[in-house]
Amino acid sequence: MSACCHHHDHAHGHDHGHGHDHDHDHDHDHDHDHDHDHGEGSPRVALWIALLLNGGMFVVEVVAGLTSGSTALLADSADFLGDAANYALALAVLSLALVWRARAALLKGAMMGLFGLWVAAETIRHAMTGSVPEPATMGVIGVIALLVNAGVALMLYKFRTGDANMRAVWICSRNDALGNLAVLLAASGVFATGTPWPDLAVAALMAGLALWGAVQVTGHARRELRSEALPAIGE
Repeated sequence: MSACCHHHDHAHGHDHGHGHDHDHDHDHDHDHDHDHDHGEGSPRVALWIALLLNGGMFVVEVVAGLTSGSTALLADSADFLGDAANYALALAVLSLALVWRARAALLKGAMMGLFGLWVAAETIRHAMTGSVPEPATMGVIGVIALLVNAGVALMLYKFRTGDANMRAVWICSRNDALGNLAVLLAASGVFATGTPWPDLAVAALMAGLALWGAVQVTGHARRELRSEALPAIGE
């Protein structure tokens, strides 16, 4: 505390003689530090890791979903693909102005909504065919996917209250982890009952999660766009 106060008093005396120069230097340093933190901050590294993990899990779950006949795994694979695209988009706009980040979040919200509708349609189709998935494959892949998504969600947790772009990324990773828990429950249900209904129920749940996430992300992005537009209108 004393060191801080001493530095402040010294700076005050310096301002008295050279106020203009000190203010100019202070502003310059502040802007430089802000740009440095923004360009090389931890969100960029976290997004790259999340992108690679989600892209890899998309391939794994597509193969597993097709071989096991699990709607829930196929739904989760599409979710991994959508999230990989989301992370790539987030990286592309990370250094842009707030209005562009909000527009990117609107696009991701639309992607999440379309994914939810697609899963709902797939669930209805599989319910009509009545084929029973392979629970062992569902369980093994579900555990791997849960570990990946839980790790990504924890990595992105501190960014969840940021702008609409980072909030969308956090909501995606959170929904993934919740969906994986549901896949494990579905695998247990299919194994216990010998019917496809637990798998179909989970697919329906994942559709609901995607649609609710889309509403949250879109609403937050629209509020940011409105707040950016108001000053322009006032001028």
